[in-house]
Formats: sequence, structure tokens, C-alpha cells
Amino acid sequence: MRSFQGTLVLAVALALVPRWALAQHEHDHVHLAPEKFGQVHFPTSCNPQVQPVFERGLALLHSFAYVKTAAVFQEVSAKDPGCGMAQWGIAMSYFHAIWGPPTEDEFAAGRAAAQKAAAAGAPSARERDYIAAIGTYYQGEGVAHPSRVVAYEKAMAGVAQRNPDDHEASIFHALAILGVAYNSPPDKTYARQKEAAKILNRLLAVEPEHPGIAHYMIHSFDYPELAELALPAALAYAKIAPSAPHALHMPSHIFTRLGMWKESIDSNLASAQTAQTWVAKTNPGATAFDALHATDYLEYAYLQTGQDAKARELVDRVAKAKSFDIPSFAAAYALAAVPARNALERRAWKEAAALTAQPATFPWAKYPYATAIVHFARAVGGARTGDLETARQAVASLAEIQGTLKGQKGFDWATQVEIQRRAAAGWLARAEKKDAEALALLRSAADLEDSTDKHPVTPGSILPAREQLADLLSELEQPAAALLEYEASLRSAPARFNSYQGAAQAAEHAGKKQESKVFHERLVALCGGSVPARVALASTAAQ
Repeated sequence: MRSFQGTLVLAVALALVPRWALAQHEHDHVHLAPEKFGQVHFPTSCNPQVQPVFERGLALLHSFAYVKTAAVFQEVSAKDPGCGMAQWGIAMSYFHAIWGPPTEDEFAAGRAAAQKAAAAGAPSARERDYIAAIGTYYQGEGVAHPSRVVAYEKAMAGVAQRNPDDHEASIFHALAILGVAYNSPPDKTYARQKEAAKILNRLLAVEPEHPGIAHYMIHSFDYPELAELALPAALAYAKIAPSAPHALHMPSHIFTRLGMWKESIDSNLASAQTAQTWVAKTNPGATAFDALHATDYLEYAYLQTGQDAKARELVDRVAKAKSFDIPSFAAAYALAAVPARNALERRAWKEAAALTAQPATFPWAKYPYATAIVHFARAVGGARTGDLETARQAVASLAEIQGTLKGQKGFDWATQVEIQRRAAAGWLARAEKKDAEALALLRSAADLEDSTDKHPVTPGSILPAREQLADLLSELEQPAAALLEYEASLRSAPARFNSYQGAAQAAEHAGKKQESKVFHERLVALCGGSVPARVALASTAAQ
């Protein structure tokens, strides 16, 4: 069996970097031909004839293929009605520790499955442990999702402790730890993420083809300060589970963090195609939410590499999407983000000011943090074109959304929207010739963004706040200060087209010819040697 050699890219405490060794290993695992979702091993007391199907469902679960996971475990239950662990699998498919809380219908279905699992029971204490653990998530009324995740994590810690030789218990515990981290205030020490990675790293040598280890290692290190540590996992995961759309996409989280745009493009093209192939079989004519999610990352990468025509094609394709396999938050975010990124990154301010949330039939009311993206684009576009009424209305909408989100538990969307509001208000102040206020607002937005972490659904801010601060400083004829801010922005959002362009111009105007030349050369290299029309003027200045 092939596995993959990770390279130590940074030295950190606790030796958290995985090593996917190039070696042949003997494993008592199920080979999942012709589809390949990775190798898992989970003994159960269910009918031996359903064991391969059960492990297929488990492998899918580790790649967040939740709908397909539920269907596979339902198949197990139909073939072996007494298999309580099949109902456990169904209950797990409705619990999305990292993505966010389930809908009311999903929660009800998950709770029903957890109750059926408990009623069916299991002959082994280990299996009863798993069933009881997922039961803790669904217990009680009026309990917020973050509190449920904490309860599940504590339960899985006990399962792992009581079953030290059960790798799955430890892997699910690591995922639960990440779930708690994502549902807690930002911790820039990343203590929980490192704890999860330590658990996963310990199992890697004996489970090099396990999809969950590579997948959750990526999530553990999906932060600017840690991203290089996940590169071995990113390079391995798509090869471990190439039949899973999410496995093909997940490496691009790290590729984006590191400015590896070609790799991100390849990853998301494959993911989107695989996702649409899946959905065509079950929901013909619908757009897969996994494909939309990949498209957002793809749009981001095309724009950074100056492939504006391809980026425009994605905008047009997204605009044609009218029905969806799952109208989820990931779908909502991509539907809003793709056209907003395209307009704002290209400085097409009039296009940005004219954006609306589309399609109108989508349940946007469920996802105010997605509609905030549209208001942000409209605010910036309006301010930059002198359409102050549009800008003011959009800034007011952002303030209203931020107010409704404030105090909600789980991921802190209120702060993310507040960052957008401050930045948009800054550009509005600039349009109103209130430059000191504009500068204060954009600096405040940048500092606030630095104190937070992005949600895993997004490749990054629609526009980095610190890059916007640098843009404003350039306009205010403070090129030396602008250059410092561009450089700071590039440390957290590397290899960005507009940061390279802005830094080249700022360095030129600050009299730093050599630095300007370096940034210009990086911009040209980023675009494959051909500078797009949108930076033609900037290019001549840097030469």
C-alpha cells in the first residue's frame, strides 16, 4: 500500500508534523474498489456480511460526505436491523462538528437515529460507548450547538481513554476537539488544534491511509501561522480518498494559505467535477453544494493568478445555478462570495455596487452572514464610485446584520460582519472626504481581523482588511506606510495579486526602486509571465 512522505517544513514543539512514509505496509483493512475513500478498520458485532459496507460508510464519514454516509448506514441497517451501530452511523452523519449546527430537520433525524441506536444496544462495551457518546450531543432541549459539541468531546475523551487500542476512538476524539475549537472564541495559541494534531500524529505511522487523519490534520493547521505544517497532509489526502469530493477539495485550504494557486486550482477543479458527478446520479439538474464550495476557492485562485476570463466564467456559471442538492450555508457563502470577489478584486466598483443576493429563491434569510458579503460589496462599490446613497444603505444593512448576530453562540460571525462594516464605513468616509475617520476605521478593521480566525468554509476574506488599509494609505499619498501594510497583509494572505500590485506601486512612490522591482517581478510570475490588463498601468510604473 502506498503512502506519502511528509517533509518537516517547520520545527515546532511536540513534533506535530506528520510523516507519510513511502513504504509498503500490511493492513487488515477493507479495500474500497472501485471507489477509493481510504482505509478504515472498525470491528463491530453486526452481521459480518455488512462489515465492508459499514466501513465504507465510516470512510465516507471521515471525508464529510454526510448525505452519502447516511445512505450507506441506512443500507447496513436494512440488511441487519439489529445492528445498533448502523443507527450510530446515521446519527453521526447529522452531526457536523466543524461545519456548524444542524438544521432542525437534521437534528431531529440525528436524534431519532441516536435513540434507535440506544434502544437496539450492542453486545460490546466499546460499541455502547460510541452510542452513548453521540447520544450526549442530542440530549436535552434548548441546548446550544457549542454546548452540545463540548458534551460530545468530553464523552469521546472517555471512549478513547477506555479503549486505548481503538484508533477510531482517538481519531473521533481529535475531531471533537477541533469542533470545540471552532465553536469557541479565537485562541491564537491554537492549543486545542495542537492537541488534536498530536493525537492524529501519534496514529499516523500505523494508519497512513486513514482519511480522517489527513483530513483532520489539515483542519488542525488551517491557520496562517501553522499552515506549512499541514502541507504533507494536504499532499496526501486527495490520494488517500480520491473518490470523495471533499477530500479532493480540502488540500486547497492549505494551498490557499501558502499561495500555491496552481495546486489549489487543480484541487478544486477535480472536487467540483466529482461533486457534480455524484449529484447528477441522485438529483439531476441540481448544483452540488460541494461544487459551489470548490468554486469559491477556484474563483479566489483564478483572481490571484490574473486569470480573469476563467474567473468570469465561474461567475456566469454560478449565476445560472437555480436548484441545489442541499441549500446549505456553504452553498449560500459561495453564491454570495464568487461574484463579490470577482468585482472587488478586479476593482470593478460599479459591478460591486450593483450586486444582489441571487438566486432570489434561495433561503437567504437563514444565512445573514452570507448576505453580509453582498452588502459589503455594494458598500465598497458605492463608496468608490460616488454612489453614496447605495454605500450608506449597505453600511446600515451590515450594522443591522451585525446586531442580529451579536451574542450568538458558535462561530463568531458577528465579528466577521463587524470587520466588513468598519471597512465599508471607512471607504464611505473616504468618499465623504473624511480621511482621518476613514483611516481610523480601516485600521480598526485590520486590527480586529488580525485578532480573529476565518471560518473553514471560506478561502479568506472577501478583501483582506489590512490590504484595504494599505490601499487607503496609498491614496492618501503615504507610500512608505502603505508598503508596510501590504507586507503585513502578505504575511497572513500570501501571494495575493492586489497586494503585490499595491506593494510595487507603493515602493516605487516611496523611492524604493529595488523593492518595487521585486514585487513587480513577483506579480508577473504570479500571472505566469503575462500581466493582465487590469494592472497594465501599475506594471509600467514598476518597470
